[in-house]
Amino acid sequence: MEELQQTPLQETKLQRPGLLTVICILTFVGSGMNVISSLVIFFFFDAFKIVAASLVKSFNIPEMEMLIEGPSIFFAASALIYAGAITGALLMWQLRKLGFHIYTVSQILLVIAPMYFFKLPGPGVMDILLAGVFILLYSMNLKSMS
Repeated sequence: MEELQQTPLQETKLQRPGLLTVICILTFVGSGMNVISSLVIFFFFDAFKIVAASLVKSFNIPEMEMLIEGPSIFFAASALIYAGAITGALLMWQLRKLGFHIYTVSQILLVIAPMYFFKLPGPGVMDILLAGVFILLYSMNLKSMS
């Protein structure tokens, strides 16, 4: 009797594109630093206000004055949202499309959170530009994800 020779199906392992690797690393670094700094400011908000007030007096930085007058909970919320961005990037690092959606929602929240907490009339142009560029770059890699 002739035995049928079966060859095991070879699994095709998805390769992470170089661009995806670079933008994930940039997200890990940038969002990771923002999680840490936001948590430090949240937990030491009174000390932060003193340092920020001296910067406002010395260098006339209006953004710092806004941060002093805002609620400390903004920094806790920011840390949580940045952690969401890291989670999304980690899933995309693993080539999972769900990460793109988590990352995108996090970026949208990061753009609108200052408007909510500081009662701003609109989002910052640089915030929109940076979030938009990263979302676009990540979207260009969706075909590599499952």
